[in-house]
Amino acid sequence: MAETGPQMKKAITGLLLAATALATPQVANAETRREAELAARLERLESEMAALRADLAAARETTAAAAATTQQTAARIATLESKPAPAPAAPPAPADGFRAGSTTIKLGGYLKMIAANSRYSEGEVATNSLGRDFYLPQAIPTGNGPSSRVQDFTAKQSRLWLNFASDVAGHAVKGYLETDFQTSAGTQGSQRTTNGYNLALRRAYMQVDKWTFGQDWTTFQYTGALPESTDYVGGAEGTVFVRQPLVRYSAPLSKELTLHLSVENPESGTLTAGSATLNENGDDRMPDLAARLAYAGAKGELSLAALARQVRTENAGVAADAGGFGASAAGKLFLNAEKTADARFMVTYGRNIGRYVGLNFAPDAVLNAGKLADVDVLAAIGAVRVPLAPGLRANVMASYQTVDYADSLTLASISTFNKQAWSAAANLFYSPVRNIDLGIEVRHGERKLVGGAKGAIDRVEFAAKYSF
Repeated sequence: MAETGPQMKKAITGLLLAATALATPQVANAETRREAELAARLERLESEMAALRADLAAARETTAAAAATTQQTAARIATLESKPAPAPAAPPAPADGFRAGSTTIKLGGYLKMIAANSRYSEGEVATNSLGRDFYLPQAIPTGNGPSSRVQDFTAKQSRLWLNFASDVAGHAVKGYLETDFQTSAGTQGSQRTTNGYNLALRRAYMQVDKWTFGQDWTTFQYTGALPESTDYVGGAEGTVFVRQPLVRYSAPLSKELTLHLSVENPESGTLTAGSATLNENGDDRMPDLAARLAYAGAKGELSLAALARQVRTENAGVAADAGGFGASAAGKLFLNAEKTADARFMVTYGRNIGRYVGLNFAPDAVLNAGKLADVDVLAAIGAVRVPLAPGLRANVMASYQTVDYADSLTLASISTFNKQAWSAAANLFYSPVRNIDLGIEVRHGERKLVGGAKGAIDRVEFAAKYSF
């Protein structure tokens, strides 16, 4: 039994070794798989850790940027709080013109030269006089004098204007100033040397909402009836034509209708029986009153005007006065949709309103034996404007005035006074480029006195104008 024990131990040991040898490959394979799984899990963990580190770094950067922005915002707020509030932004610059403070100022006008060749049938008109510069019917010589022909060039009609516009405490305030060199008084230049002429006031007024204060066209006049002409007026005898100081209120009655009411500067231009010299008296005590109802629509414009006034003279303490009244109907009718063709007209009738019509062709009244005798006037003007081609247009016009004196005046005392005048003209205007107008006009006019003496003018006139 003693020998059996060691032998059995050896046998058991051999069996165990044999079993171990058989089990070793399986154990090795299991360990290899486990190591691969652990390696894969480790890689995943390392990848997740890298992602977490990136997220942490981005979060730290965002936090730092937010803190910096907060600090900058706080610094800006502190800076702004330490400074006074900025001034309100200036209004935008005007599309044209320029700004001075809260006022927009615009400059405009035109440069114009005319060259006229005139033939007078019954005499000669003095050089440098208004009748040589433009058509003035009362300047036409009458009688039996020798005919004359003269040539004149002038740039006196060149015009400048300034337009002002402001918004003051919610009110629209406007101003306008207009000048030329045509009717300036005082020493004038010589045509022989410098041709220098004084600047003359045409219009100067301000507007506050519906009110106008200053010098402007009289409310009794509708300026839209003036034809396009190379001449300064274009048919002077037939139109109302006055610029003077006034106070006017303009009340819109509808979108197309406006009522104008005004108080205007009075002045009486009278004749004395037996003398054709016009007297500007300066003795008036009451302002002239004018009203005009103006309609402006898509097809044209219409105007109805009325005038009431007093004519007064005073000599050596002896005064005389007479009432005056007038009515005028005028308009412009568009002949095409583009409004480039139109017909214009004005018809005026009145008593003792001579200075308002035809540049005082007729006197306001006639002083006779210490009293003012009435003078009635009837005047009309008409014109048609027609486009012929791009930039080319034609105008045809006619004008007329007749004067009736009171029956108390003898023929001998008024024989040299104006009785009638008329004119007709036609022209062509060409605009080769924008703002440039070139025109040529032919005009015939006649003047007749109460005593029957007559005179005529024939004029060919060229004009070149640059408007700006």
